[in-house]
Amino acid sequence: ELVKTARPRFQNHQQPKIPAWGHVDEKDPKVMEQKIKAAIDNGIDCFIFDWYMYEDGPYLDRCLNEGFLKAKNVDSIKFALMWANHDWVDIQPYTRDTEQKLLYPGKVSPERFDKICDFVIKEYFTKPNYWFIDGKAYFSIYDVQKFVESFGSLEATKAAMDRMRKKAIDAGLKGVHWNLVAWGNPVLPVEKAPSDIPGLIQTLGFDSATSYVWIHHTQLPETQTDYNWVRDRYFSHWDKAKEEYNVPYFPNVTMGWDSSPRCDLKSEWANVGYPFMNTIGNNTPENFKTALQMTKEKLLSNPNGPRILTINCWNEWTEGSYLEPDTIHGMKYLEAIKEVFNTD
Repeated sequence: ELVKTARPRFQNHQQPKIPAWGHVDEKDPKVMEQKIKAAIDNGIDCFIFDWYMYEDGPYLDRCLNEGFLKAKNVDSIKFALMWANHDWVDIQPYTRDTEQKLLYPGKVSPERFDKICDFVIKEYFTKPNYWFIDGKAYFSIYDVQKFVESFGSLEATKAAMDRMRKKAIDAGLKGVHWNLVAWGNPVLPVEKAPSDIPGLIQTLGFDSATSYVWIHHTQLPETQTDYNWVRDRYFSHWDKAKEEYNVPYFPNVTMGWDSSPRCDLKSEWANVGYPFMNTIGNNTPENFKTALQMTKEKLLSNPNGPRILTINCWNEWTEGSYLEPDTIHGMKYLEAIKEVFNTD
C-alpha cells in the first residue's frame, strides 16, 4: 500500500515507483518463481533475505518460507539469511513529530538465541541451496550492537556465537560463517553506530564483514544527492575497511535511496530524520552499471581478495532501492548486472 500511495514530495521527485510486474504477493510460489528466474538470468546467484526473529517469534517470514522455498525453481539459486535484529518501530508510514512506538525489541534473551540457532540450522542451513563459504553456512548480523546487548558482554556474545558453530557441526555441517554488517552512519531511528567495528570483528571472531547500503557510510547533504558522489564516498569507506577489518570485506553496490513512501502524506516534507530524509538522485541504470564495473575492477585488482559483492536491494520499493523492473526503466538494472559480469 505504501508503494501505491507514494507521491512526489519535492521538485523533480519521481514517485510513485510502479512495479512492472504489478503489486504481487511474495508468499505465492509462482510469484517467487518469476523473481528467481529473472535473478539467475541476469547474473544474481544468491538472495540474502532480511530475516526477522524476535523474542516472541518470527516476523515477515512468509515470503521466504511459503514463497521462495516452495518455488519449483528454488534449487537454481542460493539463499542466505541476514538477521535483521534491529528494534521494529511503528513508522510505516510515520507521522512527523510523533512518538515512534516500539513494536518488537531487537534484543533477545540468551535462551531464546539458542532456540533460534536450533531453528535456523534445522530449517535453513540444511537446505541444499543454502549459501556456504568455505564449507560453512553464511549467517549475517545486521545490528552488532543490539546483538551484544542480548548477551550483556563481549565474552558472552563470543561464547554464544561459538555455541552456534558447535551446534552446526553437531548437525553434520562444517560450521557457521559469521558475517558482520558494518555501518557508521545510523539511518533507522533506533540505530546506534558501534564505536569500534574492527575491534568487534576481532574480539567476537567474525569471519567477514559487509555493508547493507551506501548511506550507512556517508550523509546525504542534498535533497537529491548525486549517485556518483555517494558512490565515491562509499569507496573511501571500502578502502578503510580493507585496511582495518583484518577479515574479508564484501563490498556493496547500492541502486538508490528514497524512503519517502514511508512518510505520512499529511506531514510536511523536510530532512529531519528517517524516513523524512534526503534521497539519492541520478541513480540511472547507466550510473548503476558504472558502479558495478568499478566494483568489479576493484575486487579483481586484489588477487587474494574475495570475489563477492552485495547489492542493495532486490525489492526495497519503499526505500527506493530495487532491481526488479519498474514501468520507467524496465529490466535495465538487472541487465546492467548481466552486462558487467558477462553472464549467459
